[in-house]
Parts: sequence; structure tokens; C-alpha cells
Amino acid sequence: MQSYITTYTEKRYITYCLATLIIFLIPFVKINGNHFFLLSFVHQKLDLFFISFNTQEFYLLPLVLIILFLFIFFITTLGGRVWCAWSCPQTMFRVLYRDAIQTKLLKIRKNINNKQKQYEGNFIKNIIALVLFYCISLIATSNLLWYFIPPEDFFLYLQNPNEHLLLLGILFCTSLFLTFDITYLAEKFCIYVCPYARIQSVMFDNDTMQVLYDERRGGLIFNGKTKLHKKPLQGECIGCEACVSVCPTHIDIRAGMQLECINCLECADACSKVQEKFSRPSLINWTSAKAMQTQGKVKYLRFRTVAYFTVLIFAFLMLLLMGSKKEHMLLNINRSSELYHIEDKNGKKQVSNAYTFLFQNTDSKPHEYYFEVSLEGIENGLEIIRPKNAFVLQAGEKAKKIVILQATKELANESQKDVILPLYIKAYAKDDEKVVIFRESIFAYPKSTLLN
Repeated sequence: MQSYITTYTEKRYITYCLATLIIFLIPFVKINGNHFFLLSFVHQKLDLFFISFNTQEFYLLPLVLIILFLFIFFITTLGGRVWCAWSCPQTMFRVLYRDAIQTKLLKIRKNINNKQKQYEGNFIKNIIALVLFYCISLIATSNLLWYFIPPEDFFLYLQNPNEHLLLLGILFCTSLFLTFDITYLAEKFCIYVCPYARIQSVMFDNDTMQVLYDERRGGLIFNGKTKLHKKPLQGECIGCEACVSVCPTHIDIRAGMQLECINCLECADACSKVQEKFSRPSLINWTSAKAMQTQGKVKYLRFRTVAYFTVLIFAFLMLLLMGSKKEHMLLNINRSSELYHIEDKNGKKQVSNAYTFLFQNTDSKPHEYYFEVSLEGIENGLEIIRPKNAFVLQAGEKAKKIVILQATKELANESQKDVILPLYIKAYAKDDEKVVIFRESIFAYPKSTLLN
């Protein structure tokens, strides 16, 4: 015999478990010492896809955020507020607190199928529930911080609390706010605070998957927002209101699509259990308005979804392309405040310019570095006076080098003004030909009246 009972709620719980496992494990997984994602302000680096980028390469971060928002827009256009019920931490924590702690563990709430009734009393049990969830919120907040502070550093900092009061303040204040949000604001956060509910309304079309009540089968219950009957005069809905009792945002889905609906589909599961007794499928389904009207299939491939998906793929490919061009060394060049220095040596004027080169090894292994300099259109016009020898930098190490470049011959003959010559620098690792970067600066050469 065919069963019409749907199991969306069980599938959501499985999704929650998988998402929680992945989110907790990711900060501990490292390849070549790099994390999958880590934005560390202390170490001034961004780890992305197990590749480490310096703060000067944070141009990738906005692209990551763009991809995240594009993905949410794409999913919303395709499947409605599926993010809210299936992936949003707010919903996951509410299920954990209300269904697991309050209902299953402490029996404060008598039934997870009735989320409308408030149970008075049980003061001690409610305090225990708050304490239990606060412990969970501490773990959850710590997990969030691991994406900004590596776990190995995080636990080390906790061993010296007096030296890391800011970290402790963030940890405890954030966990307190999370506890207040989940235990007091609850679904009011989804209804009144979260902007996503308002954004989604402009992203829906008739082909967007939504949680919809089949009025043709069930019968007319609402005229707009006005409730006409508890049980329709004609139709398969028996007026049990199991779909209303189980709704965490306290709406009646039979009134039509509403901003408060988070696509949890608990109403669909509740209705399917009732309709199963009459050998009928649920009156509430996750489908599109057009598919329900035509009794056809949901149209997934349409202009909006294809457009979002195309842009999303393009942005992801751009991220991969830009990430693949990561420089394994960084070099910043600053000139000294002195334009040039003229020295009389053995009766001959010698002109030199001073620079500050800031090297950083952004690779995961040490390298021996040096550099070459050249002037546009002038061969062998400069000599590196300082530093004379190559130097080694460990992985992630920075080094500031004072660089003196001296002209080896007359570079210009201008009597009216100083001459500014384009300077080209090639910096490289002597032990790895792939590690090479190019920079530009200037070399200032004095007017001839100063040299004479």
C-alpha cells in the first residue's frame, strides 16, 4: 500500500547534523599548515581553500562575500526560503533548544507537534534549560571564533585569560546574546528582525518553490487574510489544524504564502499524517504556484535561475583565477626622504638613491631572496651598493632592507632640472624560479649644475 507520509522534518534534522559536523571540523583541517577558511587579523592573513593570502591580498574577500550572496539569491529564486529552515543557525538552535532540550530532555513542552501552546510554571526546569543552552552557545561562539582565531591559538589564549580579556569579552557577550536571541526572541527574530524575509519577496516568481496549501483539493478557508471557516464547506481539509499547531512562526499556511513562512515544511509533514488516514497525499506541498495550478512539474530552468547560476559560476571562476595568481612573496618599496645623495669620491661625483624594501615570504617554506634593478633605455646604469648578498626568509617572515642604488655612469645631462628615471625591480627567490615579482619605482638624477 502506498504511503503518503512525508519526512521533511527528519531530512532537516539530518541536514542539521551534517552541517554542524562540517562547520565544527573545518577549522581543524589543515593542508600545508593552511586552513580551508581563516580570516586572522592577528596573523594578518586569509586562508582560502587551503591557500594562505597576506593582508595585501584581501581583494579576494569581497569576491567571497559576493559569491555567498549570489548563492543565497540563486537558492531563494529556485527554492524560496530554503536557507531559513534548512541551513540558518537561528532555526537550528531553535530546534535544539525547543525540541531537544525543552521537549525531549526536560519535558517542559509536552509535544513537539504543538508549538503554539505555552506551558506555565516549570521555573526550575526553565533555568536548567537556559544553563544547558548557554553551555551550547559558548561552544557555538567558540566555533565561530575559530574562523578568525585558529583553534590552536584559541585554546592557548584561554590558558592565559588575563592577557586576552578582549577575546573573553567577545566570547561571553556573544554567547549571552545568542542565548537571549534563541530563548527569548525565538521566531520573533525571523519575523521582525531578519531582513531576509523582506528581500525574498522581490525575488519570488510563480515558478519559485514555496510551501503552498492546495486550495483546489483542500477547499477555501481564507479570503485574503480573513478566515471564513475552521473547516471548509467543501474539500479534503478536515479542519484539524495540525498544520497550524506545528508551525514555529505561528501562521496558518492555508491563508497563502506569507513572509513569516521559513519553509520548514513541518506543516506538510503534519498534514500528510492526517491525510494518510484517508489514503490521500498531503494538502500542503513544497512546489511552485504555477506547478500547483497546472498540476505539472516545477520549472527549474528559467531565465532568473539560469542568470543567477551563470553569474555565480563566473564569480567562482574569477575567484579561482585570482587565487591561482597568488604571489609567494610580497615587496613594498618606499623611497627615502632624501631625493638623492651626491658624494665626491676620488675626484668623481657619485649619485645614489636610497630605498626601503619590505620583503615578505608568503610561501609555506623558506626561500633565499635577492633582486635586480634596471633603468629604461640605459644598460648597466645602476649598481646595488646595499645589500650585497642574498638573504633567507622563513615561511611567513618579513624583512626590512635598506637598499642603496648608485649610478655607474652619467645617466642624464640636464642643466635646468633634476631628471626622474623609471626604475624597474625584479625580485626573486634564488632557490625557486617560480617565485618572482616585478615592481616599479624611480631613480632621481641631479641636474648637471650640481654635479659640476
